[in-house]
Amino acid sequence: MLHLNCVSGCKSSMTTCFRALCCKGPPPARPEYDLVCIGLTGSGKTSLLSKLCSESPENVGSTTGFSIKAVPFQNAILNVKELGGANNIRKYWSRYYQGSQGVIFVLDSASSEDDLETARNELHSALQHPQLCTLPFLILANHQDKPAARSVQEIKKYFELEPLARGKRWILQPCSLDDMDVLKDSFSQLISLLEEKDHEAMRM
Repeated sequence: MLHLNCVSGCKSSMTTCFRALCCKGPPPARPEYDLVCIGLTGSGKTSLLSKLCSESPENVGSTTGFSIKAVPFQNAILNVKELGGANNIRKYWSRYYQGSQGVIFVLDSASSEDDLETARNELHSALQHPQLCTLPFLILANHQDKPAARSVQEIKKYFELEPLARGKRWILQPCSLDDMDVLKDSFSQLISLLEEKDHEAMRM
C-alpha cells in the first residue's frame, strides 16, 4: 500500500511538473501605446529616441517630416511618432495628433530666450489642443549637461506649467544623453500614467 501511494504521488507530481513546463504558454504580450513626440528643431528628440532604442545617436540629423520608432520597455512598447520641429513643419503638427495616447514634448533647456519662448508657445498650444488636452504629457528639459541649461524649477516657472496644466497628467523631467537612467525613469513614469488612463477607461 505504501508503495502504491508513493507511485501515485510521483505520478501526480510528474503531471504537475509537466503542466508547469509545457502548459505555461508564452508570457502575456506587452501593451503598446501610440505616442506623438514634438519639440523644436535642435531640442534633441531624435537623439534621445535613438539612444532609447540602443542606436547610436552620432550623426543623427534633424527630422524633416516625421519618423516612427518602436521603443521597447520591460512592461510596454511605445510606438513614438516623432514630428519635425522646423517652423515650416510645426504648423502641420496637429494633422498627426489623431490616435495618440500620450505626448512627449522635448525642449532645449539651454536654448536662446527666443527659442525658449517659441517652445513655451508650442507646449501651451499642445496642452490645450482638443486631441491632446486629456492625454498624459512627458515634458523633457533636455541638454541638462550644457552650462547654460535652466533648472527644472526655472522651466516650470517660465512655462507657467502649474496654472496651465492643473488637473492634467504631466511630468516635467530633466534629461541628457549622458544620463540614461534618468531618461528611462522618466519614460517609466509616463508608462504608469498611460496604464492609469487605461484602467480608468476600463472602469467607465
